[in-house]
Amino acid sequence: MINLKDFSISKISAALLSISMLGMSVTANAEDNPADWPKYHRLDNGWRYSPLDQVNKKNVAGLKVAWIHHVGDIANGMQATPIVLDGVVYSIGPNNNVFAIDGNSGDTIWHYQPELDPIVNEVFYTNASRGVTVGHGNVYVGTLDGRFIALDQKSGEVVWENQIITTQREDYGILFSSPPQLCDGILYSGTTGGDQPQIGRVFAADAITGATAWVWETLEDSKKSWPGDSRAVGGGGAWLPGQCDDATGTIYIGTSNAAPDFYKGGREGDNKWSASYVALEAKSGTVKFAHQEMPNDLWDYDSSYEGVFFTRNGKEYIAHLNKGGFVFVYNKKDLSIANVWQFAEHVNFVDSIDPKTGELIGRVDPVAGQESTFCPYLLGARSWNHGAYNPDTGLWYMNAQEACNTVTSAPTDPDSLGSPAALTLGISAIAAHAPPGTVAATARLDARDPFTGKPSWSLSYKLPGYGSVLTTKGGLVFNGDPTGQVMAYDADNGKTLWKFNTGSGIRGGIVSYAANGKQYILVPSGWGSLAPGFAAAAYPGIDKQPGGATLVAFELP
Repeated sequence: MINLKDFSISKISAALLSISMLGMSVTANAEDNPADWPKYHRLDNGWRYSPLDQVNKKNVAGLKVAWIHHVGDIANGMQATPIVLDGVVYSIGPNNNVFAIDGNSGDTIWHYQPELDPIVNEVFYTNASRGVTVGHGNVYVGTLDGRFIALDQKSGEVVWENQIITTQREDYGILFSSPPQLCDGILYSGTTGGDQPQIGRVFAADAITGATAWVWETLEDSKKSWPGDSRAVGGGGAWLPGQCDDATGTIYIGTSNAAPDFYKGGREGDNKWSASYVALEAKSGTVKFAHQEMPNDLWDYDSSYEGVFFTRNGKEYIAHLNKGGFVFVYNKKDLSIANVWQFAEHVNFVDSIDPKTGELIGRVDPVAGQESTFCPYLLGARSWNHGAYNPDTGLWYMNAQEACNTVTSAPTDPDSLGSPAALTLGISAIAAHAPPGTVAATARLDARDPFTGKPSWSLSYKLPGYGSVLTTKGGLVFNGDPTGQVMAYDADNGKTLWKFNTGSGIRGGIVSYAANGKQYILVPSGWGSLAPGFAAAAYPGIDKQPGGATLVAFELP
């Protein structure tokens, strides 16, 4: 019998290996120990798929709590996806509290929290910490006060730090809410700030030394795209983790909306490269390929979300959802469009999107001084939390929400804002509500074909799932809801096989790993973030759920 604890990345051969361990059928390569969750999406393919199957359809009903780890700070809940290597869990809580935790016992190995600049108490995106990255013997953190920090993986001691954002106050408190990622020796991360009067950026540093390598401004320096002085206050950013193609040294990353969000005056161009999906050269930060999904975005429909890399009939594709409720399917080699399909049920900002060109057909723009209703609403057809793709079923599992907002478009004067927390939404009023002609806003979990959008099954939820989905080789899909319930479903048909209430809503990323021969399901539990406040008018009670910040690990008896 082969024991999982005998395996580490260095011991897995460079060739693809088909192995069976303790009933866990897996496929691994040189960079992938099946027992680990080594990156934000587990791998850069964006799947959130664990190749472990010790926990499966037949026995998942027996899952019980193995251990609970309390972060100690519950401000805005647990938004992170843990990283797990060689049985050690690396995670982050609110206000950049970083932990290394024994994956078998839940005991703290080390804890680190940087002393943060007081500006973090003034910014709009306060407290949010969505993860860490591990590599080169370091644990990398992007901080709320604009630093990249490298911690020694074994001790938690600071190896280097770089105050990479030096204009936080001038740029309305832009920060790193997501973990910086690694690609071709580069550590990179985009900023928040699509709703603020600044120019969004992706920053990169040398992963070993911390020295700044390059800065890419997400807003193209073009008077055609950005008439007059609109670029200087045009928003943008790239506030979720990008993904790396090691073979080509390419970073794939989505960018956020233009500003002012709902007001067109002064930015009548196409506003490249806001609301776009972009491929960057990792070494230089230059644009290799890009597609703007929402030209002249006037609805706050970021394209910041993850891409899902998959193969169909021998060709490589990327499926990419944006807030506007459409999935763009790209040819991975050059980001040319292979298909576009509609994920949201209620869409009225366009009549349709051309599936061959991506052109917005029959777009409806807000008119200054007038009240307009747009579907989906500004939180999107899905929140930022990620879906999961299972290569065994060929299905993409994603949470969805069906709600709209009514806005009154109006100018916002950036010079009058004054506060790092100020937004340039370009409105005088906004209200979230159920789609017109319906009784209530709805929510669901879908299983769909990523290329065509064809649904396989769908489950209705009372409140939308705002946590990231996990799927596994054991034929399972794990999802959580705002009340704290965690459910395991049959990946083939959506049948509920297990559930447990963690006590606080699920906002982060559920993962699976193995340590000492045992598979664990690890759930970040802790309700919070800005989303519940925005969603409360459409989903009554979603903002009243109890707060928390814990990691809850489950195991079989």
